[in-house]
Amino acid sequence: MNKRLYRSGENKIIAGVIGGIGEYSGVDPVILRLIWVLVVVFTALVPGLIVYLLAVVIVPPKPYGEEKTSDKDSEGTKK
Repeated sequence: MNKRLYRSGENKIIAGVIGGIGEYSGVDPVILRLIWVLVVVFTALVPGLIVYLLAVVIVPPKPYGEEKTSDKDSEGTKK
């Protein structure tokens, strides 16, 4: 299996970068967002924002039609 990092289309708040990292690593994106907020606050905002903006440019969006990573089937019901 070839695992690739993509920006999430389903699990996004701003651009889907942290949601994509969560899907890739198997970690809850809420935890990653909290860590990111702490990093941004403790680094005086600018470095964290620059890294996020670079990630938005570098990390590609998930291609249309690629498998969903959630545990819901196509009708939206839990398996």
